[in-house]
Amino acid sequence: MLSSASYVCDPRPDYPLVITAKRYWISELSSDDPSALTLVLAHGTGYHKEQWEPTIECLYEYIGNDASQTVKVKDVWSIDAPNHGDAAVLNEATLRWGYDIFDWAEYSRAIHIFLAGLGTGVDVDFSKRNLVGIGHSMGAVAHILCNTFYPKMPFKSFILVEPMCFPQEPAGMTRDFGVFLTNSALKRRDIFPSREDALAWLKSRAGFKVWDERVLQAFVDHGMRDLPTAEYPDKKDGVTLKCTRAMEAACYVQHTNTGRVRGYNYLPYLCSTYPVHFLYGAVDDYIPAAVKEHTLSYGTQGKHASVKQVPNAGHVVVQTHPCELASAIWATLSSDPVPQWEKCKL
Repeated sequence: MLSSASYVCDPRPDYPLVITAKRYWISELSSDDPSALTLVLAHGTGYHKEQWEPTIECLYEYIGNDASQTVKVKDVWSIDAPNHGDAAVLNEATLRWGYDIFDWAEYSRAIHIFLAGLGTGVDVDFSKRNLVGIGHSMGAVAHILCNTFYPKMPFKSFILVEPMCFPQEPAGMTRDFGVFLTNSALKRRDIFPSREDALAWLKSRAGFKVWDERVLQAFVDHGMRDLPTAEYPDKKDGVTLKCTRAMEAACYVQHTNTGRVRGYNYLPYLCSTYPVHFLYGAVDDYIPAAVKEHTLSYGTQGKHASVKQVPNAGHVVVQTHPCELASAIWATLSSDPVPQWEKCKL
């Protein structure tokens, strides 16, 4: 039985935003071996930490079936971006200070603050853990840039799922989703009479029909909150999104010029220092095949540890194929190599 516990890291006044996270474990499978891994998960834009739960459940099935204990896992942690999920609720007032542009490095900084113990509320010393950073989309970039903060955390490897990091492209190499994603976020329906109504409406939409039912249920259970809110002070009934339309759009406004380029440019250093694994959906929807190929060849200078594809999945693989993604993560953890090259200099 998967157990979980919620945490709130409060780094104020040194950093104005609190950070929310959940720890997941199965008691009989939690290893106290000094070599055991602690997996640290980061989500994509518009989602939240609980979106990973079906993937975590499937991953623990692989751990439980591993009679030889190829990989020992102590626990799994999933961390919200400060303007998403439970963190968005707690940071509601502060986010109105002027976070109309939310640089993805803010998520990186929040992850680092949480792991480095630079706040109160978390009684875990991650400096003594063997960390594996696993991030999806924006969360992958957050993990890449997390390594740019000090003190350095003891990451052993990184698994980047559909990382949304591109070069400052030669013209025409990438499709610019910035305007499209911003407009889509701002037009998104965000008020429902109840969670039941929200679930029914989402199931009727083409984009959500393909989601795994457990992930969709988690989106309704954990990605929504009761009204009224600061965004809708006059709405007395119903539910709305924890990550508001404005906050989701804030992550897209400059994503083509900040987080994705900085993450891409830092990849050679990360790949020469740690095993960095890439997991892509086999369907090239949000990220064109040419961009994936360019990232793996030029972006990593050929020093990535491995690359795998999740069959039939596209960019939102966490939402549509959680168990297939868990299989790819398990295969990666089971064959994690050690880098054989010296650190490069940027």
